[in-house]
Amino acid sequence: MKIILVCSAGMSTSMLVQKMRKAAESKGVAATIDATSEADLGNHLDSTNVILIGPQVRYLASKIKTKAEPHGIQVDIINPMYYGTMNGEKVLEQAQGLLEG
Repeated sequence: MKIILVCSAGMSTSMLVQKMRKAAESKGVAATIDATSEADLGNHLDSTNVILIGPQVRYLASKIKTKAEPHGIQVDIINPMYYGTMNGEKVLEQAQGLLEG
């Protein structure tokens, strides 16, 4: 499973990425998790399963969904409570829930 977190510059989500990686490792979940800016997202679409959007850039959701849909990528906005508390385990669960449908 490949998860991409999108924020305005790709920086504010880097701490959350680290926490999600630790959560995946402790649960034995095979996942590649990275952060990127919306401008660089096009370089990641081929191999991505889930795109999670930082709550601070939720206004980009429709634009990102339009880019992701032809690739079959699930898109959602990160739960603001999980984002605010940097809860990597819950955000990982959110991504897994999107894949399970």
